[in-house]
Amino acid sequence: MSLVDTRKPDPKRFISGATGDWEIVVGMEVHAQVTSESKLFSGASTAFGAEPNANVSLVDAAMPGMLPVINEECVKQAIRTGLGLKAKINHRSVFDRKNYFYPDLPQGYQISQYKQPIVGEGTVTISVGPDRQGNFEDIEVGIERLHLEQDAGKSIHDQHPTMSYVDLNRSGVALMEIVSKPDLRSSDEAKAYLTKLRTILRYLGTCDGNMDEGSMRADVNVSVRKPGGAFGTRCEIKNVNSIRFVGQAIEYEARRQIGIIEDGGTVDQETRLFDPGKGETRSMRSKEEAHDYRYFPDPDLLPLEFDQAYVDALAKDLTELPDDKKNRLVASLGLSAYDASVLVSEKAIADYFEAVAAGRDGKAAANWVINDLMGALNKSGKDIESTPISPAQLGGIIDLIKEGVISGKIAKDLFEIVWTEGGDPRQLVEARGLKQVTDTGAIEKAVDEIIAANPDKVEQAKAKPTLAGWFVGQVMKATGGKANPQAVNDLVKAKLGID
Repeated sequence: MSLVDTRKPDPKRFISGATGDWEIVVGMEVHAQVTSESKLFSGASTAFGAEPNANVSLVDAAMPGMLPVINEECVKQAIRTGLGLKAKINHRSVFDRKNYFYPDLPQGYQISQYKQPIVGEGTVTISVGPDRQGNFEDIEVGIERLHLEQDAGKSIHDQHPTMSYVDLNRSGVALMEIVSKPDLRSSDEAKAYLTKLRTILRYLGTCDGNMDEGSMRADVNVSVRKPGGAFGTRCEIKNVNSIRFVGQAIEYEARRQIGIIEDGGTVDQETRLFDPGKGETRSMRSKEEAHDYRYFPDPDLLPLEFDQAYVDALAKDLTELPDDKKNRLVASLGLSAYDASVLVSEKAIADYFEAVAAGRDGKAAANWVINDLMGALNKSGKDIESTPISPAQLGGIIDLIKEGVISGKIAKDLFEIVWTEGGDPRQLVEARGLKQVTDTGAIEKAVDEIIAANPDKVEQAKAKPTLAGWFVGQVMKATGGKANPQAVNDLVKAKLGID
């Protein structure tokens, strides 16, 4: 990981210790499993959830004479990811052997990339906030490299009192290791970075980002220093598998290191693990340097080479990325930057919103998707893929409001009906008599009755015109929410003689 400091000290990010302020410095190595049907160097399946050792070829098992063959789709996925990270694509890269013993990697070494990776430097823009004024800050995080490598299998230690089991289904699965520069200065920034990176990968379709399944995990490098000083000794927290845990691990580790230094000690460079149950990190092993791995080019694999035309063909078919989509929604639909950010946070949400907004008022569609639909999804524990309301149904509700067929209050009730029972919104309105009352005669009758029954409130409203809203509410209640709110408001003010 590069140790070039590209950010100025920011007092907003400092944390206090016994001897003054400290600055956290964080860099990440994210391991993202490539979305592909077969492994990096064999034809074995990558399907998740298979029986142990069901997806293991002779290459994965390191049988004598079995040679690796590169999976071109994994190469394409790495290039697509590099393009999505606005990174340099290297037309020539080399696969190396990393000589580190993995008990669950049969060949006894890992095929990776070292000095000549497939993807070079890039950037990811994250948005941190809101602050007390509701503002967000955009921060550029440098990407140092992306390289391809094979995953190890899984050792299982709790199935037998004296023996460990090994599941090699994951052995040989393609990973993209995405290495950031040490540009992150807080746990919030680190969580925002990992969230944004996962969003980009999901948009591109190069990794599903399912951290609970192990298809995306982070090694988090943490150090502390006095603001603007030299980089401190970093510790690496291995295989953190949740964005929330990343934040907790950084907070704990930074405090631990500050405590050591302020007590007169020195931080040892080491690899640590995060225990989510205890909310703390613990020592795993001393940190190895790159030369300890004795990298050398894999003699069974030729250098990987392709030309710019190959890259251009992949770039041509890339999907619209979240930042570009956000800017388009702001520019073309007049959405706020915050609303657009929420809508593009997941590709499935963005696709749903755009289907609802097609031919309709973008702001109204955004309000319904963000507040009503996503609120209901969160409350019910569902995600956008399992929503019981389709874009056509939600769009139908918005159309009925615009046409004046139903009021906003009726629309909320209609939303609940469609959510629980389904059906066509327009037909439901007709069948259940949910049309709003636009007959001014009927509305005027209701207004007169409320005014006649509350003479004391009438005098109060004349003295304080804002109390007219009370009468509007009473009329809406008396009509079951079916009266046209604007007509009620106009008639109440006219009857009370107020502007």
